[in-house]
Amino acid sequence: MSREPHPLGEFEHLVLLAVLRANHMGEAYGITVYNELVARSRRRIARGAVYMTLDRLEKKGLLWSSLTKPIIERGGRSRRCYQVTKSARASLRAARRELMSFWRDLEFAEN
Repeated sequence: MSREPHPLGEFEHLVLLAVLRANHMGEAYGITVYNELVARSRRRIARGAVYMTLDRLEKKGLLWSSLTKPIIERGGRSRRCYQVTKSARASLRAARRELMSFWRDLEFAEN
């Protein structure tokens, strides 16, 4: 039995894409995801909103996380690193298809 992809809110969509991009460049942990969101969206984003969304996406099964080994530069604290799940990838693909279907054959004048 196949499950339907989770519908994504706009910010959840952006956070999942930022996790994918941050992992592509190294590790996706809170601040790297935040930095990716700020750099690409050019929005004012509260760090707390990013951490709350990461937590919510993990509870929904769209992310999983693990702790790194303690880091001396962080006073012996670990970082929580995130990975997208198969379910998240399916949700992102479904969201992309849906958006593309809305944009297909749509033209409007630049004003």
